[in-house]
Formats: sequence, C-alpha cells, structure tokens
Amino acid sequence: MTASPAVGNDRDGTSVTDTGVDVVTGAFSYSGGAIARELLAAGRHVRTITGHPERAPKDSPISAHTLTFDEPETLVEAMSGATTLYNTYWVRFAHRDTDHGLAVANSRTLFEAARTAGIQRIVHVSITNPSLDSPMPYFRGKALVEQLLVATGVSHAILRPAILFGRSDVLVNNIAWLLRRLPIFAIGGRGDYRIRGIHVDDLARLCVSHGQQRSNVVIDAVGPERPTFTELVTSIRSAVGSHSRIVHVPGSSVPILARVLGLALDDVLLTGDEYRAMATGLADSVAPTTGPTAVTAWLSENGPNLGRRYANELHRHFRTS
Repeated sequence: MTASPAVGNDRDGTSVTDTGVDVVTGAFSYSGGAIARELLAAGRHVRTITGHPERAPKDSPISAHTLTFDEPETLVEAMSGATTLYNTYWVRFAHRDTDHGLAVANSRTLFEAARTAGIQRIVHVSITNPSLDSPMPYFRGKALVEQLLVATGVSHAILRPAILFGRSDVLVNNIAWLLRRLPIFAIGGRGDYRIRGIHVDDLARLCVSHGQQRSNVVIDAVGPERPTFTELVTSIRSAVGSHSRIVHVPGSSVPILARVLGLALDDVLLTGDEYRAMATGLADSVAPTTGPTAVTAWLSENGPNLGRRYANELHRHFRTS
C-alpha cells in the first residue's frame, strides 16, 4: 500500500494510532477549519485529507494527506487508526470537470475507505432540505450522499446547516462587500424568504459533540433567528454603515445580474439554483435551535470589519496560486 503524502506532525510528534485521532476533510478550509480548531482545543490529534495540502502552515499540528479519490488506498492509509471522520467535502457548483455527480461518486469512495480503515463514527455536514426528487443537482446530490452514508452501516451523525456565517464566511461577507461599494443592492422578488443560518463555530461545536456519541441522528444545524432575506440584507447594511439603496427586482433577473457581477469579479457570485433554493424556502428550517449565536448580534459586533475584502470562491477551491 502506498502511503499518502503528509505535511506537518501530530501534536506531540508521536505516531498516532490511538483512539485520540480524528480526521477532518478540508481542515484548511472554512467549516473544516473550524471543526479542526475545536478538536485541537479538546486535545485531540487531527489529520486532514485535503485537496490543498500546500496550504498547511509550516508549524501546523495537523497532519495533512492529499485527497486522491482515484487512489482509494491512500484514503484508507490516511484514516487508519483514527476514530472519527468529520466530513465537509462537497462542491458548491459545477466547474471545469467537477460537478455534483462527481462529488457524489467521490463521497462514496471516501465513505467506503473510511469503513475499510476502521473509522468508528462519521459526522457528515449536509444541507437543509435535501431531496432525492429535487430538480437541483446540489440538493439531490446531498440527499444521495446521505443515503450512501447510511448504507455503510458506520455509526453516523448527519448535520444539516442552511448557510454559515462567521469569520471568513462567503455569503454574508460578500453581501457586505457589495453593500459597501454599490449604490444599489438588488433583491429578487419580495425577499420574504427566510434564511436560518448558523455560526461556523457553533456548527463546529455541534459536530464535535456528535462525534463523541454513537447513535445515528439527522439534525438541522440552525441558529436562533430566521430573518427574511430582506431583513438579513438590511441588518448587514446597518452593521457596515452602508447607504446602498435596497431595491426589489424580478427573481428571474437575479441569476443574470449575479453572472454579470461574477464575470467582473472572476468568480461565481450566485448560481441560479442557489437563488431558487433560497426563494423557495430551502435555506429555512423550523427545527429546534442547535447553535446559540444570533446572526443580528454577530453582525452588530463584527460589522466594522465585515466585507472589507471580497471572498472569492474560485480562488479558494479551484486555484492554488
């Protein structure tokens, strides 16, 4: 068996084959990074399987292995001796030769490798309202991945956030960035569709908590507030001190406007499916609160620094330079 390339050392520099080892996919990314920080704070050894091992800080306590789905034996090697897999792997949108169908197939490979490696628990980050019948590849794919996880027979927790906010987030930060720079901010339709976000650190704590359990659960990972999209944008505008005028436009024009802005920013700002998902209530949930941080309170505290820099998704996930 070929060993997976590794970067960094485990915290005490020793071989980690004990039950204190956990694996996080994408520990140098957004949600995966929050989970890794929470695990390290709890005294766990952390390995990551990542598509960007070059992003590992030189003095990182996290052992980094390359995410290579075409070589499943390297995934088994990376997870051997570990107890729990925290999985954040997914693709937000199709790009080049990567799409949601491939992400589903890759997830199957990852879960099978985890079972072969003897992983005892898988905590999987999914999405609110996935459905096998969804016309949207993102939500249909997420439902398929959940189905694949259940079929492994490995003890699991499926956590379903809608959107994430917190340091280095994309959606809230980029709304703030636009509000700081544009005289007009367009909202599709009446904007009365609700958004049930959770703070990324609350999600991380929820993940780690469920990593220590053994019962199979499916839980919506949601914060205490359900603002409408208009209310959310208005709160962000107030928090950053913007004077941008909020206008309502036909929903059909939102993907077009987002594409034009995306071309200017060399990014994918918002896909048509993402807008339709929000507008049809798929970013909402009436489930009990599982993360205590209120988005309005967080905005009030962090507004002065929010949206100072644009968060480019293409640069984060598809480019290494």
